[in-house]
Amino acid sequence: MKLTSIARCLPLALFLTGAAIASAIGATPTTELAQPAADSPAAHPLFTVKVVGKGQPMLLIPGLTCPGAVWDETVAHYQKQYQCHVVSLAGFGGQPAVPGASPLLLPVRDQLLAYVKAQKLNQPVVVGHSLGGFLALWMSSTQPNALGPLLILDSLPFMSAIQDPSLTAEKVKPRAEAMRKQMQSGPMPAAARRQMLAGLITDTARISLADRWGVASDPATVGQAMYELSTTDLRADLARIQQPVLVLGAWAAYKAYGSTMESTRAIFAQQYAQLPQHRIEMSEAGRHFLMWDDTAWFFTQADSFLRQARK
Repeated sequence: MKLTSIARCLPLALFLTGAAIASAIGATPTTELAQPAADSPAAHPLFTVKVVGKGQPMLLIPGLTCPGAVWDETVAHYQKQYQCHVVSLAGFGGQPAVPGASPLLLPVRDQLLAYVKAQKLNQPVVVGHSLGGFLALWMSSTQPNALGPLLILDSLPFMSAIQDPSLTAEKVKPRAEAMRKQMQSGPMPAAARRQMLAGLITDTARISLADRWGVASDPATVGQAMYELSTTDLRADLARIQQPVLVLGAWAAYKAYGSTMESTRAIFAQQYAQLPQHRIEMSEAGRHFLMWDDTAWFFTQADSFLRQARK
């Protein structure tokens, strides 16, 4: 299977579908940690945080258009072992937007790192889906000693290079700008939204939930996030990441396009080649929302990884 063939569908699951929707619409620590310090929401206007559970700290970052509630089952699984800090980004899933936030993702990255420091979170586990995985990689490559193990769900360090690995961030800017304008021009029809979401999620009830989050998201915010995702290349920066990383990928939704698990894994391997300590695992049946679509497999992979990472 050629990269050019997979490229027609893989970006959809990783980022572009979430953007279109928006435009349309374990380890068992033996030592319990102290409660977090009093939060100062004014210090991080681009996100809110809900803290649940006790134990070692875990920071959970959602993807495009999704609030922190996308992690509800994950939090239920880990809250007796981990102090879960669940992030909801401004402008996504009904969260109030911050008008005119440009750049957007760079200050989100810096505010997240400042939150980790202010809360005295000692190298927290970071779990990120899609955009959240990208932010986790960016945070870790910026401050390699600040974070603990990274769990990355269906995300890449430079989505624009899926079709052409030699593509640069500068070259993609005109296309990314056109995409941003198109995303902010108006909503897609409801039927088109649901058809698109069916490529990301198997369960119909989950599709409806994700659709509501997409409709409730601020198109300007998501459009800006997509532009910055498209024009930010983290591949070389991965070499600075010091902690172990587990990358979980999805491929099953792309069978109709001729992709295989092996061909999709090859794309991930190419993008993560500079990352020192990492393992890539591909779900047999899960689509983009792996924590929903292949929950048992996700927890098996995550639990094993976290046990090994904490040794």
